[in-house]
Amino acid sequence: MSELLDAVRAGRTAEVVSLLDGMTDTERRVVFPELKALRKELRPNRWSPEANRAHPALHAAGAACQTGAAGVASWLVASDMRWSQASPGLLLHLLGDRDPDWLADVAHRLAQRPTGTNVPYELMAGLVQLAGCPAPTTEAYVQGWVWHIGRTWRQGDVLVDRLRKEVHLPVLVAALFETDEVGSSLWWLGKEGPNSWTGALAQLADEGVLERQALLDACVARLLRGGPTAGLRVCLRLLNDLSLSRAEERERTADWLALTSDAISVVASHAQSVLSALALEGELLPRRLAEMSEAVLFRTEKKLVRAQLVLLGKVLVRDPATADELLPGAAQAFGHPDPDVQERALKLVERHAGKAGTDAVRKELAVSAEQLIPVLRARAVGTLGAASMPAETLPYEEVLPPAPEPTRVAPGPRSTAELVEEISALVAAEQDVSAFERTLDGLVRHAYDDQEALVEALDPVLRRYWWYVPDPASSRRADDHFGRPHGLAGGSDALELLLATLSGKVLTSTLHSLLRRRATSSACAHAPLALAFDSRIEEIAHRTRTDPLPFLLSTPSWSTGLLEPDELVDRLDGYRDLGARPSEADFAQALLRVRRGARSAATAAADRAAALGTAEGTRLARWLTAERPAPATGRRRTAGSRILLELGELEEFQGDFPEDVRQLGRPVTVSGARWYCGHWSDEVRRHWLAMLPEHRELVAARLLHDLSTVAVDEARGVAAVLPLLAESGGEAGEAVHLCLAYGLGARYPEDRLAAVDALLVLAARGQLDADRLGADLGQLVRRGAVKATRLAESVRAAAATGAEATVWRILRHTLPILLADLATGGTVGGGNPASRGLGELLGAAAECAERSGARGELPHLARAADRRGSSRLVTQARRLRGALNEEVAA
Repeated sequence: MSELLDAVRAGRTAEVVSLLDGMTDTERRVVFPELKALRKELRPNRWSPEANRAHPALHAAGAACQTGAAGVASWLVASDMRWSQASPGLLLHLLGDRDPDWLADVAHRLAQRPTGTNVPYELMAGLVQLAGCPAPTTEAYVQGWVWHIGRTWRQGDVLVDRLRKEVHLPVLVAALFETDEVGSSLWWLGKEGPNSWTGALAQLADEGVLERQALLDACVARLLRGGPTAGLRVCLRLLNDLSLSRAEERERTADWLALTSDAISVVASHAQSVLSALALEGELLPRRLAEMSEAVLFRTEKKLVRAQLVLLGKVLVRDPATADELLPGAAQAFGHPDPDVQERALKLVERHAGKAGTDAVRKELAVSAEQLIPVLRARAVGTLGAASMPAETLPYEEVLPPAPEPTRVAPGPRSTAELVEEISALVAAEQDVSAFERTLDGLVRHAYDDQEALVEALDPVLRRYWWYVPDPASSRRADDHFGRPHGLAGGSDALELLLATLSGKVLTSTLHSLLRRRATSSACAHAPLALAFDSRIEEIAHRTRTDPLPFLLSTPSWSTGLLEPDELVDRLDGYRDLGARPSEADFAQALLRVRRGARSAATAAADRAAALGTAEGTRLARWLTAERPAPATGRRRTAGSRILLELGELEEFQGDFPEDVRQLGRPVTVSGARWYCGHWSDEVRRHWLAMLPEHRELVAARLLHDLSTVAVDEARGVAAVLPLLAESGGEAGEAVHLCLAYGLGARYPEDRLAAVDALLVLAARGQLDADRLGADLGQLVRRGAVKATRLAESVRAAAATGAEATVWRILRHTLPILLADLATGGTVGGGNPASRGLGELLGAAAECAERSGARGELPHLARAADRRGSSRLVTQARRLRGALNEEVAA
């Protein structure tokens, strides 16, 4: 048997196959334990040359030497051999003489594996063919079939020809519509032309190879079920290629109605077009059309709503007798959030209200009109008999969502088992700052108590890392890796450095060299933030190796990063009792985090700190009682369409602090900064804010260019830091408001939503300068950095929470800047017409003014309202002027 093992180790696959072919089943079972032992031996160092050489032969031999279907399936999909497997043809040769039922069992077990295990389709299909069993319909098998069919083509061969040869075609095609990911594969494989999947399926249905009715039912059922958009688009394309007859469309009326109500926009639009054609040909009952209208007019997509109103108008003109059933449905649009839709619906109902045959319908229309905005409701008083607006209403009172309160950071894990569990969670998925800081403190405490026991307990976590292998070459690579000054991307990187230090994978000399790193004058704007974060972690790692710390001084008390002064004094007292030497970087971080705003508490803690009689106690007392210097002076600079901010030096950071901290207070410049840098991690920004919980204006100034990219460069995800910025402490000045302004104009909805959250938090905390933010937004829109349409979506989202007065205070300073350009023939956004998107902003402002009761003049509004025409800009300018001048019928 050693001959087989030697051949497997050497990777001589052909020799292995020859030896296996000459062995009996009993001999194969006897050698299997030795193969398992070899696999276990290779597993810790699976990327080594020895493992890469042996794995294909081991993969084949292990499968051939087992008799159980479950064991063979598990062996074939083993993760440690996934990237060095035997070929499907070789495996089929070795397994082909087994019983057909056994082969079928293995095939179906492999097909039930997740798609991420990457089981070769050729292996599964080969086993199915050898067994003569039905094809599996799992996602792994069907997706593998789709990609296999899409790849295996010859010159002159087309997809439809390849599909005709598939023995299990009806079953696999039916399964296409049952799996979500397969639709995405079809979308990318052959969209058009002879290799179009949808065209090929339609042709096979016309030829009778596939049953047309079953194909239609499966396609529509998939649309009703929903799923990834790519898959639904494939279904729509298939329906188009099938060219449904009017009878086939009429048979599925109930399905189309359901799709207009609940499906995604593109699917609802298709269903609406089918039902519209039926309605215009008189093949859709008025009752059904009314049901459809109630569903569509409730949706937010303006295109769908407008198309439905147009359809209702056409049907009412063709058949006036349907008015009693259709007009109440049209009146549902009176409550639509878009005033344009409300006005279109009102015009439609006014035009056909005379066709209503009963008083009950007319009364229903009058009641529905009460949902209209004030200016349209005033019109409906005369045209539909709607009730007048109440002469006296309750005064408007803005109720903002409550600002989130900071939470206490829980004590660090007390037991080693709890610490290992928390480290494992942090390594698997990044947690918030509180979880990182308490785990970091727990790691330091347990390393101080018993480092060997800690490393032993951490073994399951350490095995996840590439550098934790018993290999000298790997250790050298690990030391080189951690010795490079590439910076830490966040909490997970910081923990990895500490874990590598504890396990001995980083040399002490390497850790010492990291401490000598300093920022350079050519660094990017946030390099000082990254340097301060990194230096603390690197010094903790160095001290863990040379002089372990009993615990950390800088662990925050609150989720924002704030540290209570009394807690810091207690920790310094504990250091004094233990005779421990504080870490310079850790103590500097503690000073940056300690609460200084509450002067009485700070003074009392300063007295206690001074009484400790230690150098750190004296420094803390001096820091707590020192007068806060004036904020750094700011100066605005422009760069292309951007408005950026430069800050002068912060003197309070230039005293007894280490050089890494003094860098934080150095001037923030625009012209000399290098914006393209290595600090791309979104994760680390939350740690930067927690480093300076009472200096968010400084952090905002260093992040300002990053935040501008979400609007100017259409970057994604950077604005996620804005709610944390709003929840932090310290002055909310120019930098914070400029960051917020860019976020409100972000390209992606999730970034805009984060900016809206930040806006509401600042407003609820009384820290929002609406005048400043409004003026900033006006200038950014004017320069083209922010698009007015995106800003309109953001302010509407904010207003929908009840913040109409706040939004109006912002827009009353934004709109005059843009209206002035319009009045003088200027432009908004560097060459774009001044009116682009302005109508949307005026509409949002009008809604807020109507709901909040805002009154007064708005500069340059009258000229816009007096323009000719009925464009959205003009109509919304008139509406806003009417709201501000109380031109509403009582």
